[in-house]
Amino acid sequence: MKHIFKIFMAAAVVLFFTACNKVGDLPVYGNGEAVQLSSSVTSIAAAPADSSNTVVSFAWTNPKYAQDSSLYKFVVEIDSAGRNFSKEFTKTVTGKFSTTMTAKELNTVLLGFGFAFNTQYTVDVRVTSSYGNNNEQYTSNTIQLQVTPYKVPPKIVPPAHLYIVGSATGGGWNNPVPVPTQELALVDETTYMGVFDMSGNNQYLLLPVNGDWSHKYSIVDPSTPAAGGDFAYDAPNNFNGPASGGTYLVIVDFQHGKFSLTPYTGPKLPTDLFIVGSATPGGWGNPVPVPSQQFTRLNSVQFELTLPISGGNEYLFLPVNGDWSHKYAVADNSIAGLSAGGFFGYDFSSNFPGPAVSGNYKIEVNYAVHDPLAPTAATAWFKTTKL
Repeated sequence: MKHIFKIFMAAAVVLFFTACNKVGDLPVYGNGEAVQLSSSVTSIAAAPADSSNTVVSFAWTNPKYAQDSSLYKFVVEIDSAGRNFSKEFTKTVTGKFSTTMTAKELNTVLLGFGFAFNTQYTVDVRVTSSYGNNNEQYTSNTIQLQVTPYKVPPKIVPPAHLYIVGSATGGGWNNPVPVPTQELALVDETTYMGVFDMSGNNQYLLLPVNGDWSHKYSIVDPSTPAAGGDFAYDAPNNFNGPASGGTYLVIVDFQHGKFSLTPYTGPKLPTDLFIVGSATPGGWGNPVPVPSQQFTRLNSVQFELTLPISGGNEYLFLPVNGDWSHKYAVADNSIAGLSAGGFFGYDFSSNFPGPAVSGNYKIEVNYAVHDPLAPTAATAWFKTTKL
């Protein structure tokens, strides 16, 4: 028992003297600091031939974290100017104080923002630095670049014309299809749009040549939803039509190989279209003289007319000649520049303002374009050009 007591006392003495020995202070690491970002260029307008070339270099200063610099983490952020990086593209870099982007990399980012080809935009760029475990994040200064996306080849080569056929359409599977009502409109180099009355729980195909079954645009996966997805050239399955009958807007994007089908929310689509008003040779007399004041229907959504216009006057569009019960008009004819073109709707309140100068004019109308500033309003688009 005395032996055990002696051992206990010896251990206590050791602990006492150990506690009395001063231990050095734990190391204190200072804070890092926000980096300063710079760019090798301020404007980028690359060409397709530059796709593999470096077009921009970003560099930033040392954040001076208390860690081996090979572990530092940097996130380069790019977004359309003014969005406060809410829809940013990010690129992560570890242990380096710079990075580069090729023309192809940058172009993919810009097209992902929805930027149009060959149009200049402004983007914001910044860098967020941190320890490797994301602690102590700092945001750099923001720099701006002027950037212009270049055009890339479309995923699917677009045809010269495009038609819709199938049990979901008014013409059924009969081929050739009725035109112009079942022809889509080419609204830019790679996008077709059309508006069609479609029946529920049926199918359709898209044809590059009316009356010819040898080639078609269709879907690979039969479970692709009616609302949209990928399509391909000569794929084995029909498009799925909508579940419920109604009027639908079909958009076919050959640039990205995508299609969409959504309920049409624009103004009532006419079968025929006429112009009446003091700006026209027939004045406000209704019915109007035909064919001189009747539009030519080009396809399912586009109409066109050339006629002499009396300067400084007004006009309306009519879906039925001789009938005043419905019209196409504008919401406010005092808008500057509206005489040259803009948005209009069904039974809107104001007459179209005619051009100030008399002459021969071409009027183009498209019922598949909607006013982005008034998404809840039923609108379409028109353009007036002096010949």
